[in-house]
Amino acid sequence: MTTEKTVKIIGAGLAGCEAAWQIANRGIKVRLFEMKPQKMSPAHKSEDFAELVCSNSLRADGIQNAVGLLKEEMRRLGSLIMECADGTRVPAGGALAVDREGFSKMVTEKIKSHNNIEVISCEVSEIDADEYTIVAAGPLASEAISKQIAKLAGGEGLHFFDAAAPIVSFDSINMQKAFKAARYGKGGDDYINCPMTKDEYLAFREALVSAEVALVHEGVEDPKVFEGCMPIEVMAARGVDTMRFGPLKPVGLTSPHDGTRPYAVVQLRQDNAAASMYNIVGFQTHLKFGEQKRVFGMIPGLENAEFVRYGVMHRNTYINSPKLLTSNYNMKEFPKIYFAGQITGVEGYIESAASGMWAGISAAHAIGGKDMPRLSSKTALGALANYISNPATTDFQPMNVNFGIFEDLGMRIKDKKEKAERYAARALEEIEMLKRFNE
Repeated sequence: MTTEKTVKIIGAGLAGCEAAWQIANRGIKVRLFEMKPQKMSPAHKSEDFAELVCSNSLRADGIQNAVGLLKEEMRRLGSLIMECADGTRVPAGGALAVDREGFSKMVTEKIKSHNNIEVISCEVSEIDADEYTIVAAGPLASEAISKQIAKLAGGEGLHFFDAAAPIVSFDSINMQKAFKAARYGKGGDDYINCPMTKDEYLAFREALVSAEVALVHEGVEDPKVFEGCMPIEVMAARGVDTMRFGPLKPVGLTSPHDGTRPYAVVQLRQDNAAASMYNIVGFQTHLKFGEQKRVFGMIPGLENAEFVRYGVMHRNTYINSPKLLTSNYNMKEFPKIYFAGQITGVEGYIESAASGMWAGISAAHAIGGKDMPRLSSKTALGALANYISNPATTDFQPMNVNFGIFEDLGMRIKDKKEKAERYAARALEEIEMLKRFNE
């Protein structure tokens, strides 16, 4: 497929880079606009593309899990993000975690070296509805582009708040109290575990719920918290044992120091290839930095922890996609304008990249005058696309990929593993048909 037309892509995050890659590989020129390094958002730390602001892993990698299946679908369709993630992965049990810096550098190098991609370092302040454009500006879009999005969306813009967990240096963790292990022995000793007694847990929870939080956003007193990324202090306030049924659950772990099962456990996950930094799993927070050091220092093993990065909370923006977008991620009213990434209401790094992949493929087919391939909700890619574009949705909320948004199997299967395997087999069969369609 070759054409003289060019696609403008706004934003070089995971979604924008994936979209650029898909379009460029189909022989179409791409102009990729990224405001870094001239202008940085509060969450950006690096000049590289596809920056992982939250250092959580890219989640489960097995196809018996919906996000693992989404990854496999993307691999089979030639995903840049999956190629780079697989090339920079670090140990994380059954999950896919990456060296964040290595991952971003690899994505950046591949994008900048592609003959069909021109990278332009500047902030975009105008969107032309007559020009093929993919808006992948991200949940922290600049004020200028946000105004343009609001204009196109006709007031259908919404907001929610997202949080990132802190990182500590490995050398500062007291391994005489902490220990390496994975729950039920799955994945070896990829996690560092900080065990708590009942008294330690109760004291920690009390300090957590009474700690001082940072101002989230001027004029906002009651932010809308996305349940999938709930601040640990909000979770603690919901009940005495809420954290013990969440990220601090002690099941499947025994302390090698005394042979007992802890009352609660805080887990830390490797954050870089050198294993010099660890992410405190599930500890997204908007506590003030001083409070984080004080309260998290109560965790056994972290009493002298060096915080490489404190947790932060920032505003995310997403549009009312069911009213505005088709399942190809383009606007119903302005069909040459596509959206991709978290701004569409997909939640998560992989889901963002997946939306960029499908938006890019869709735009390339539209420009080339080819029939657009269809994806049903039997696939993870299609389920996400159909979720964000379902016009029957009345209370639209951001969503991670999950089997609940897939087309039903049409049969009742009690065994969860077997059910997931049926979903995966059916999805990958359709993906293979799509590959042949694209050849």
